[in-house]
Amino acid sequence: MKFSIKAWSKGGGRAGVLQVGGHAIETPALLLTTRKGLPNFIPPDLLSSLPDPDSRLLQFSPLHFSEGISLKTISELGGLHQMLGLKEHVFAAVPRDSIISLPEYQSANKMGASFETPCGRLLIKPVQYMEMISSMKPNMWATLADEVPAWVSEKRNRTSVDRTVRWLDECITSNVAANAGGAVFGSIVGGSKIEERKRCAQEVAKRDVSGFCIGGFGLGESMDERPALLNAITESLPQDKPRQICGLELPEEVLQGVAAGVDLFDSTYIYHLTLGGFALTFPSDDIAKCYSGEQLCDNGTDGTKINLKATVYRKDTSPILEGCKCYTCQNHTKAYINHLFNVHEMLAQILLEIHNTHHYLGFFRVVREAIKRGTFQEFRQNFVESRRDRIFAAALSA
Repeated sequence: MKFSIKAWSKGGGRAGVLQVGGHAIETPALLLTTRKGLPNFIPPDLLSSLPDPDSRLLQFSPLHFSEGISLKTISELGGLHQMLGLKEHVFAAVPRDSIISLPEYQSANKMGASFETPCGRLLIKPVQYMEMISSMKPNMWATLADEVPAWVSEKRNRTSVDRTVRWLDECITSNVAANAGGAVFGSIVGGSKIEERKRCAQEVAKRDVSGFCIGGFGLGESMDERPALLNAITESLPQDKPRQICGLELPEEVLQGVAAGVDLFDSTYIYHLTLGGFALTFPSDDIAKCYSGEQLCDNGTDGTKINLKATVYRKDTSPILEGCKCYTCQNHTKAYINHLFNVHEMLAQILLEIHNTHHYLGFFRVVREAIKRGTFQEFRQNFVESRRDRIFAAALSA
């Protein structure tokens, strides 16, 4: 894996290129959230309909495989790439996702991290985690972390940092680490304390890692206190290595991360939108048009998405978004997707996730262009203010 920075913008954003798995992927980039290595709804044969190579990054949690197929079988098949038939995709492993593998800080101890999963509460030790990584052979993987929410005591917070750094050493020096392959991303925690965030980042930066995975966000901290935490971390890290983050979902939150110098983001936002029947509609084809106020608030939404379960779309024969190049908008209408939701057909989620993924990847492309043009700060300000105004207008008309 190689990483290089190509542009900086006023406001802190940076654009780079991540070379991994035979692909050159521009950053900031989106890691597509998966369950057991595949998107939640999109079938493998339709992955090729998404923008390439932006859609090549797939994120998964090894804990997804706690039930079903054994690690030995996965290893014998040659890892996830071979087992899933996705040899041209890039897999990034993280212990936690924000959907089905949630950290449970109260049950964690010095032996390992605890997670709430569909299989129940699991205590994962570093050696167990490395056995998973060795069997699955991802292109990139984050080390085990003891993530805690924002409200824990200072003592518990310090303990989480100490454990995370110790587990990092255990992961990279274990006997199976040599067989794991892939680029190692050192996990960084520290809760809502700037001092602990700095301490963890500085300790992890001393280790021989290829990048950094910033954890512990989306666990109770406010958006107002987040910039200081993010800046404390990134200012303590070397600039020539990529930074990944888990827990920032909304576009405004992603822009916070970009402003702090984060390069890779997860996509649980797409999953939650799709599950609720929402389709993204904010303009993203051109920076000058993005959030220019051309599109009005629709049916109680915030003007950036529409609810395709709403009855108003029962006879709407237009695509989700005029001009969108995704498979769904090129072939289907709002009325058809509304019908699919009404009869509880899974195809509704498939078509909607295709559109939302395509659209959100476009949002990241717009962000990269803004950084390259040196207008990221203005773009971010306009984006956030316009979205806030639309939400306010929707609330008044409700």
